[in-house]
Amino acid sequence: MGLFMDRHEIAGATAADIAAAHVQDLGVQDKYGVKFVTYWFEDHAGLGFCLMEGPDQETIEAAHREAHGLMPSQVIEVDETLVRGFFGRLNTHPPGEPYTESAFRAILFTDIVDSTRLTQELGDLAAMKLLRGHDEVVRSALSRFGGSEVKHTGDGIMGAFDSASRAIGAAIQIQRAMHEAGGAGERRVHVRIGVAAGEPVTENDDLFGAAVQQAARLCQCAQPDCIVVSSGVYDLCRGKEIRFGARGAIEMKGFSEPIEHYEVHWQDEPSADAPASER
Repeated sequence: MGLFMDRHEIAGATAADIAAAHVQDLGVQDKYGVKFVTYWFEDHAGLGFCLMEGPDQETIEAAHREAHGLMPSQVIEVDETLVRGFFGRLNTHPPGEPYTESAFRAILFTDIVDSTRLTQELGDLAAMKLLRGHDEVVRSALSRFGGSEVKHTGDGIMGAFDSASRAIGAAIQIQRAMHEAGGAGERRVHVRIGVAAGEPVTENDDLFGAAVQQAARLCQCAQPDCIVVSSGVYDLCRGKEIRFGARGAIEMKGFSEPIEHYEVHWQDEPSADAPASER
């Protein structure tokens, strides 16, 4: 049995319509050897995403076809660890209860600048102490701003948020904490951060493929102590009292066109949390 996610483009559907369709899925799942785990529905965008266990893509499509005929535009196999990292706690709403919940995620990468050189200069034990300090700072910010840790990258952390403004709030807290940690005579650790956002199932048949790639590339191109975000994140955060500076368009590996990006001026930004419902 594999774990799959699909994408439904269902303009005009309501939360009640999707809740009823999920109940119909549950009614046929045993016949097809499929388990419909949960779903996300974005009524403003007319998008639905289902998470289910099953033997293969064809069987999942057959179950949908018999249940209600709402066929997905894409079905991809996903890794459970990544799914739980991106989404955190999976939805547990009672079957048939209408609800909306966004599958949108903002992806954040941190990277310790010159981590290899730090290890060579300080030795393994001292370098590991600095890395643990970074990890504690990042995980504290993830917890405060409702993010989830997707994975540790060796010299950084990848996190996911259901709000672009919350991702930037976490990034600002990380940079401030790292700056303050270096102000008491200890070795200063410099961190770069990249943030991008998107829907889970992309045209590349990957789970947050484009958003993850953008966030990672933006992190790589950021200067030490900087936060760099995609144009999509910038657009979502307009009017939310976050100051940006345009950095222009850059060529990124894996993208056919240059990507506009922006730098967050974090030194003088307010530190209040953004509401969870805001992107």
